[in-house]
Amino acid sequence: MTIFIDVEWASLSKSGEELCGDNVEVVRTADSLVAVLADGLGSGVKANILSTMTAKIIATMLKNGATLEEVVETVSHTLPVCQKRNLAYSTFTIIQITMDGRVYVAEFDNPSLFFLRQGKVIPLRWSELELYGRRIKESRFQAMPGDVLVTVSDGVIHAGIGGVLNLGWRWEEVAGYLEKLVNLNPDAQTLSKWLITACDQLYACQPGDDTTALVFKIRTPRTLTVAVGPPQNKEDDAKIVEMLREEIGTKVVCGGTTGSIVARELGAEIKVNLKDLDPEIPPYGRLRGVDLVTEGIITLSKTLEALKKTEEPTESLTQENAVTMLSKFFLESDNIKFLVGKAINPAHQNPDLPLNLALKMQVVKEIAETLEQRGKNVELLYF
Repeated sequence: MTIFIDVEWASLSKSGEELCGDNVEVVRTADSLVAVLADGLGSGVKANILSTMTAKIIATMLKNGATLEEVVETVSHTLPVCQKRNLAYSTFTIIQITMDGRVYVAEFDNPSLFFLRQGKVIPLRWSELELYGRRIKESRFQAMPGDVLVTVSDGVIHAGIGGVLNLGWRWEEVAGYLEKLVNLNPDAQTLSKWLITACDQLYACQPGDDTTALVFKIRTPRTLTVAVGPPQNKEDDAKIVEMLREEIGTKVVCGGTTGSIVARELGAEIKVNLKDLDPEIPPYGRLRGVDLVTEGIITLSKTLEALKKTEEPTESLTQENAVTMLSKFFLESDNIKFLVGKAINPAHQNPDLPLNLALKMQVVKEIAETLEQRGKNVELLYF
């Protein structure tokens, strides 16, 4: 079983401070994800520097194969205990998840992890060990698609203390709130925002502490296959269409000639949507066995622009056209495969048209790079 880990976080800075004293560092490798939530002592610039150092040291060392003991030793020597208050300069939570769902959690003085399965918070088995004067809690378990993990800084469980809530938002109350939210099936980004918004309301929009929620949602990977352009050799027409047909997940065809090839090989007809036409974006079509058919270079170029501009992807892509639909498919997919044909389109040889094969290849390459920057796994196959 291979999983995909959707991970996002949201934070509030303590009222009156420009910088948040919490820091999150996420590192993905080929076979695992490592995330660290560090909470620096105090607030403001000093706390931000301490938590940033802690998170980066831990994430980098674990990525390079260091053991927990080596990590804690390094952090202990780098960030000594505050002599006045006998407190560590930064608390931390480490979460490591492999692509087959094995989870390792290590916590030092942060609130305990919330683990939700089928909409309910499930208690975890914890063990304790002492390393270089620090008591570390550890847990190991197997995650499955649909599971949600939430780790928070203590600003979450202190929310409302002395104000809306006398004792703050206790761990059990946060757990109950998360159960209600998870049943609405939000993605990781939405869930982290909802939780932090609730904290802000409990603080009456004057947070008394730095507050961070780091959310992981485990799911099966979403796959997208995009056929772009006809192959160099006509003998490969059937091969590309067969590859497209055998792929699981969402399927898209970009380019008029490519669409005609796929339609011919599938024995189907492209139905073009002529409603709500946009003067700047060519219309899209539907084809049995394919989720979306678009024009080629213009649509791809505008999709690249949209992907580069979009900070909050799914919120801003509201109007339905070829560009917004293709952008959403890209943003909602985890594994993306491009089947790129290298045939020269006769229409692009007109000297009055600034379109050519090199431009198409460059646009596809830039889309692939942009998607990789967003954490997508992208594969380019040329024909």
